[in-house]
Amino acid sequence: MKFNNTRRSSGYSAALASQILDISKPIHCLSVELEPQQKFEDKKPTGEIIAYKVWFTQSGLPPFEVKFVEPVKLPAYLAVVEFDNLQAVEVSYNVYFKADGLKEVK
Repeated sequence: MKFNNTRRSSGYSAALASQILDISKPIHCLSVELEPQQKFEDKKPTGEIIAYKVWFTQSGLPPFEVKFVEPVKLPAYLAVVEFDNLQAVEVSYNVYFKADGLKEVK
């Protein structure tokens, strides 16, 4: 996701995530399975899984990925979710998200 942030900070922060996502609007899960992220050494995959990525959407924003270090249980397609400790970081005008977990909002 591209984002023009005039005040840059280093590292992941919850403040940047809350600046981008509107907590008053629902966030929908788009993924039906976890997408494993492999570790790379010398620009080659090692086969070691270091994280899992999942796609989400919110009204008014393009779809975005969130990285989880541990596998999470995905809800049904388009289910409304909340994140545990959602954080974001900006790298070269691209924003990346990570979270500790997620739960379906009923």
